[in-house]
Amino acid sequence: MSQQSLTAKRMKDIRAFHVMDLLAKAKAMEEQGRYVIHMEVGEPDFESPQAVSKAGIAAIQAGKTHYTPAKGLFALREKISHFYQQRYGIDVAVNRIMITPGASGALQLVMGAMIDPEDEVLLTDPGYPCNRHFVRLVEGKAVEIKVTAASNFQATAKQVDQYWSDRTKALLLASPANPTGSLLSKQNIQDLYRQVSKNQGIFIVDEIYHGLVYDQKETTALAISENIFVINSFSKYFGMTGWRLGWIVAPEAYVDELEKLAQNVFLAAPTPAQYAALAAFSDESLNELEERRKIFAERRDYLYSALQDLGFELDDKPDGAFYLYAKCTQFANDSFQFCHDVLEKTAVAITPGIDFGDYKANQYVRFAYTVPISEMKIGVGRLQEYLSI
Repeated sequence: MSQQSLTAKRMKDIRAFHVMDLLAKAKAMEEQGRYVIHMEVGEPDFESPQAVSKAGIAAIQAGKTHYTPAKGLFALREKISHFYQQRYGIDVAVNRIMITPGASGALQLVMGAMIDPEDEVLLTDPGYPCNRHFVRLVEGKAVEIKVTAASNFQATAKQVDQYWSDRTKALLLASPANPTGSLLSKQNIQDLYRQVSKNQGIFIVDEIYHGLVYDQKETTALAISENIFVINSFSKYFGMTGWRLGWIVAPEAYVDELEKLAQNVFLAAPTPAQYAALAAFSDESLNELEERRKIFAERRDYLYSALQDLGFELDDKPDGAFYLYAKCTQFANDSFQFCHDVLEKTAVAITPGIDFGDYKANQYVRFAYTVPISEMKIGVGRLQEYLSI
């Protein structure tokens, strides 16, 4: 028996990120001396807030490197609870908050605790690709709702009703979403929650891009009901990607089960990262993060106009995150090949739509405005030259 045949069958359904191949190719080009403009990976270019880094270093120097409880430091969970009160005006019990190794750890916990083999989970296409893989990992089945600009690239209550079957267990949505930056309004969340509740299902909302919203104020799903699972992270708004820290706010009835699973799966989130994250809620850090949010808004506005001028087709300016999902059919029929060609000929790295699903994926590319405007201008100039040939 070959080693390949010993691999679990589920691995055939778990795709690699195409963008990682592009990133590897871009890195190889840089080693050869080419100046690559990176607009492919969804990671902020800013360093972690200075107060956060100092707190992390201090924690290590003080020997705070041992396990914490599986639910995380009480002081950090309490800070998060206070944050919800300050930012959204809602009370979230500390006991409902669990610290996890990134939002990915949070989603794995929820899927592991709630989804049985053959249970269906409704997701959007396009959407964050790992979500469907988290479902597959626990032997569930991801069912993708095809969404378009007509519904702001979000699922509607009517669609949820149409896609729901006897096997459906949950609906998982993101707001703001990756790759589109689209936001669910309070009314959207209410309608979706009402529909899921009618079907006696579970509603999970990924809010990891909360804080990075530009023209309006976002609504947390926790303001709608205590029976919604909400996922968040210190990676995006708080700029702590490498610290690997996220959290779940769970309905009270499921907290003990999630804690039990966490004890078995990862025991606890990284301890120095938890102590560092305490400083993320300081006035110093929050003021710094607010300035960064303004910079992201400026980048979005610049790139949105620049891409339109180049001939890319974009729908309404996205409300949040740091992505633009642009239609490229006027330049190519295959966005995957288009991204490779653009990288080779212009040294500008962008992500093909195929990384986010199958529905019209060959028509779209994602631009991440996670580099300064000065670099984006260079990239836009190169694209203009390439597209006008």
